[in-house]
Amino acid sequence: MLCIGGLSLAASAQLAPETALPEAPSTLRQSHAPVSRLWFPAPGESSPQDHPQPANRQDSDWNFVGLIKRGARDQKEIYSAPFHHQNLKWDALFLVATGGLIAADKYVPGAISHNHLAISQHISDVGLYSTMATTGVLYLSGIARKDEHARETGFLGLEALGNTLGVDAVTQLIAGRERPLEGSGHSRFWVNNALNSSFPSQHAGLTWSMASVLAHEYPQPWVQFLAYGTAATVSATRVTGLKHFPADAVVGGVFGYFIGQHIFRAHSRFFHSRPHPRPSDHN
Repeated sequence: MLCIGGLSLAASAQLAPETALPEAPSTLRQSHAPVSRLWFPAPGESSPQDHPQPANRQDSDWNFVGLIKRGARDQKEIYSAPFHHQNLKWDALFLVATGGLIAADKYVPGAISHNHLAISQHISDVGLYSTMATTGVLYLSGIARKDEHARETGFLGLEALGNTLGVDAVTQLIAGRERPLEGSGHSRFWVNNALNSSFPSQHAGLTWSMASVLAHEYPQPWVQFLAYGTAATVSATRVTGLKHFPADAVVGGVFGYFIGQHIFRAHSRFFHSRPHPRPSDHN
């Protein structure tokens, strides 16, 4: 609960005027910069040329239609990222790990006590909604205080949430997995093909997506601890509350984290304004 309650403090602490990026343009005025290493970027491999400064967009792109187009481009890049050549080895590792978790999932309902399920479920709700509140407070306070960094963080966090929601909804419809307390409890797929099916966990995915943006925008260790600690708590309590199997929570968290990272790298002026060492700098 320390991580959950403290996350809101991270938002208020970051809203001081000195944290604002000087002369930063509005988040809505950034161009879309494709990210080739979406899922598993290697540390130290990026350079300033890899991440050009976002150019101002045309007036027609500042409106609702422009944001829809931007979201469509994000969805296209998110779905195509696993098929990039440099990501294939990570795809294989991810599939093997997920397969192992799915094979073990059927033993989970019998191993977890059913006496305090409601407590775990409430904790996961508090974790998700407090992260959403933090993201919204950053956005609104950024507007009120003219703090472009806070406004960008809040807006990109909500964008990450929306993109993750879309990916999770499609995956849930296709997977149709039973929840731990549904049916025989044997984690069958292609049974409950609906938006509320078990695979992947939306609570985990949505929380990790916003936490990823928060931790990337404000990379101080204590902010990362609060953001990721809250997300990890949500993932764990979705399992101990028997709302999801471990594979559901892990896959949801992985989806959310990397979607949040993609939104940050593609649209954040803070990211593009930071120095990015060339590979030769580490030699």
